[in-house]
Amino acid sequence: MLTAIYWNIQFHPFTLGIAISLLVIMILLVFSALISGSEVAYFSLSPVEKQKIATGSTKRNSFILKNLEYPEQLLATILVTNNFVNVGIVILSSFTVESIVDFSNEPILGFIVQVIVISLIILLFGEIIPKVYSTHHALKFARFISIPMYYLTKFFKPLNSVLIYSTSFLNNRIRAYNKHISVDELSQALELTSQTELKEENKILKGIVKFGNKNVVEIMRSRVDVISADINFSYSQIMNLITETGFSRIPVYSGTFDNIKGILYIKDLLPHVNKGASFRWQSIIRPPFYVPETKKIDDLLEDFQKNKVHMAIVVDEYGGTSGIVTLEDILEEIVGEITDEFDEEEKFYTKISENKYLFDGKTMLNDFYKVIGSEDTIFDEVKGEADTLAGLILELKGEIPVKNDIINCKNYVFSIEAVDNRRIKQIKVEIINTEQ
Repeated sequence: MLTAIYWNIQFHPFTLGIAISLLVIMILLVFSALISGSEVAYFSLSPVEKQKIATGSTKRNSFILKNLEYPEQLLATILVTNNFVNVGIVILSSFTVESIVDFSNEPILGFIVQVIVISLIILLFGEIIPKVYSTHHALKFARFISIPMYYLTKFFKPLNSVLIYSTSFLNNRIRAYNKHISVDELSQALELTSQTELKEENKILKGIVKFGNKNVVEIMRSRVDVISADINFSYSQIMNLITETGFSRIPVYSGTFDNIKGILYIKDLLPHVNKGASFRWQSIIRPPFYVPETKKIDDLLEDFQKNKVHMAIVVDEYGGTSGIVTLEDILEEIVGEITDEFDEEEKFYTKISENKYLFDGKTMLNDFYKVIGSEDTIFDEVKGEADTLAGLILELKGEIPVKNDIINCKNYVFSIEAVDNRRIKQIKVEIINTEQ
């Protein structure tokens, strides 16, 4: 069943005044289209087109160059003019619609016509269509509007100057409160000072610059190298492990290292050393603190401070344990290697000659870059998800290599010195000097 809709509206007689108003609205729409199109046309000119204008000798080319000489004045003119024209269209359209139709009995319909329909007309014919056209014919449009735009800029210059000054004032105030140096700018500054005598300070600053871009997986100790304790260890076994390793914190697992039960703090054990074998040391382990491999180390440092912990268990995307990371590991990324009187020097590489090294396969790529003095992005294109030197070799080789295999990459020659069934143990690295 169809239902007819009848609007309770009345039409006024069509007069000369209404016809003139409609004509003026059409002219203003044309002006709006020209001004909107000129914004896109002038600010999307390619370098080739600008060169073509500069070498041209026509009058319109000279006006384009004059307009582009002060881009802030040009943009201000476009925005001010366009706003004046659009406001004029809205006011005149509302007056004209009311002169033609009486919407007093249908206010909702009147709102739709006077606001929504008029806004759509302005957007379509005064903004979208001219901007799309000028995008594809920027030079042609810029030439067409060049002379009127030049004189409009002159006319609105006093008002534009006030607007530009107020905008600059606000920008300067904001910059004053938000002064900062980007990472790229700081890196460039450090490169300029790399030849000075402040080598240690320069090294620390470089560590700070790269600090926020590193993930936990790049600095952690892999699970195969972690000293840990089975929760079923007897008191004597745990005491022997503490004596042999000298560590202040030891992860405790049940069954496998993927099932971490907690962290044993040696200082928590000190008050109970006189209790002997009867003491149940498992009762004093602390809950583990877990972090994902992808966590940024600057965020981890903040978490360490907030939670008052010095060690975290690193887990992969499947929930398995990848390794551990400590506060010391994070700080070493800034200040370099930290050792105390109880630390035994951990040699993960040996320098054979000027450009030859022997590395452990488990060496983290982050440490490898530091030793050979290269950029830490040199193997980004080929390393895939690898975090260790052995992982890089697997990515390059595509399979587990055998002893004496040689892999070439850029100006590096990797020779496999020792392997077992599933693990690359030692790799000889030779750096070929390409400058010779």
